[in-house]
Amino acid sequence: MRISSRTTGDKTYFILSDLDSQEQEGARNLAFTPYEDGLAIVYPASAPHTDVFYQQFARVAEEMILQKAGARPVPWDQALLALLQRLEGKDIHWWLIGSAALAVRGLDVLPGDLDLVTDDAGSHLLGEVLFDALVGPVEDARGWISRWFGRAFLHARIEWIGAPIPESDHQGVTEFGPTAESQLESLSWRGYALRVPPLAIQLAVNERRGLNERVQKIKAKCL
Repeated sequence: MRISSRTTGDKTYFILSDLDSQEQEGARNLAFTPYEDGLAIVYPASAPHTDVFYQQFARVAEEMILQKAGARPVPWDQALLALLQRLEGKDIHWWLIGSAALAVRGLDVLPGDLDLVTDDAGSHLLGEVLFDALVGPVEDARGWISRWFGRAFLHARIEWIGAPIPESDHQGVTEFGPTAESQLESLSWRGYALRVPPLAIQLAVNERRGLNERVQKIKAKCL
């Protein structure tokens, strides 16, 4: 794997080349798209600290991509513990979703990353708390499911969406929409307080996604 950066006009590219098939799969699943003889992810050239984020990306890119491809284990629990240690005492509104929100309840699932939901202010505060682990700037994601998106790598990927769109639940309840936010549950994990969506919402989401094995595990936990 070869890692490089290039700025052309108003865009900066973080480029991966000389990838084998497994690395290509991992990179594509992280939203890297074809660019010349490799794959790249693009950011506005005007984004602050892009040179810093590139150095941090280059340092962890191989591990991040191979974790995503399933070629290396994902130490999600180390990542979550490191995150919670950094967030201790910080006033940030956030909650954990996805498979990690099930794993902290004791379900037998293997998270591939940590997925967080936060608000406008939290998006930028997370970017500050995780500045030395960011692999790209906190992005303006308007036109997607949220206003902001951030990605860091601290033992494993930590990704967050900030300020989800109000219509999030219009096509069915989500873990990140207003329904889940109004029903968040608190639990203790390794001495830290966490907020997660209700199992009933996670059940509905996984049923809609057709993740039958996970559905059965959630149902067993609910009984």
